[in-house]
Amino acid sequence: MITSKFDRAALEAMLVGLRPKLHRYAARMAGSAVEGEDIVQEAVVKALAAHDGGATVERPEQWLFRIAHNAAQDHLRRRQRERSRMTEADMTEIEDLSADAGARLAAAASLRSFMRLTLAQRSAVILVDVLGLSLHETCEVTGATVAATKAALHRGRAELKALASAPDDVAVPRLDPEEERRLRRYIDLFNERDFDGVRTLIAEDIQVDVLNRARLNGKKEASTYFGNYDRLGDWALSLGFVDGQPAILIRNPQAHDAVRGFMLIDWRGDEVVRIRDFRHVPYCVAEADILFVPSERA
Repeated sequence: MITSKFDRAALEAMLVGLRPKLHRYAARMAGSAVEGEDIVQEAVVKALAAHDGGATVERPEQWLFRIAHNAAQDHLRRRQRERSRMTEADMTEIEDLSADAGARLAAAASLRSFMRLTLAQRSAVILVDVLGLSLHETCEVTGATVAATKAALHRGRAELKALASAPDDVAVPRLDPEEERRLRRYIDLFNERDFDGVRTLIAEDIQVDVLNRARLNGKKEASTYFGNYDRLGDWALSLGFVDGQPAILIRNPQAHDAVRGFMLIDWRGDEVVRIRDFRHVPYCVAEADILFVPSERA
């Protein structure tokens, strides 16, 4: 149970250490590294609130995975409700398809492949084959019986094996011309370190989320965000896609232009109203499906 030996500071330290594993689970459940981070943040908030409310916990690590599991389930239910307005043709891309691949196959499988499994199969394969939990620990996280977990694990492994041998016919995402124009303007100003020019693009009520670091509200606070980039020399921005959505890729010129993070931008007309910066969450980059967009249009 949580006692003085496992106080809030100890819980926060455990959350820091477990965050990459929690994200690995959440990203595969959601089929998106970005949504996986949303789930992890929700789970962290719930875990801290439960601790402050005097929750009794016998196995803290399994307890945290249980919270992340429930947060993922809630997130997927919300997403399903939001997507219920989509056309049947669009929905075919996110349908669950029920089905012996080992841990290596599961670990290498793309986030998109996991979305082809049922929720029970997805949970079982990720927890056992990707994260290395035992059957008993997996049952603690999901609340399923051993028999149901074994069945879901077997079927999920078989489905991943079938998907691994199938041709990848996923269409390359397309960028809306207007979105491309706005993003390229933002990237060009940023790369030129014309941060006064960048500031002319942002709204007075802008929100800046530097994941795992800070949350800034309003144009005045956002100035510190741009000032931090102005003092650094280990970045260059490029246009790309992350998990199928338009993004700004943060490259490291000192490391052969390896992608070290990314930014997601929300617009209101030509004004930037929200920036989500994933520079300080390398586990998101490791899980994300990243594509570069050529610097010049054909």
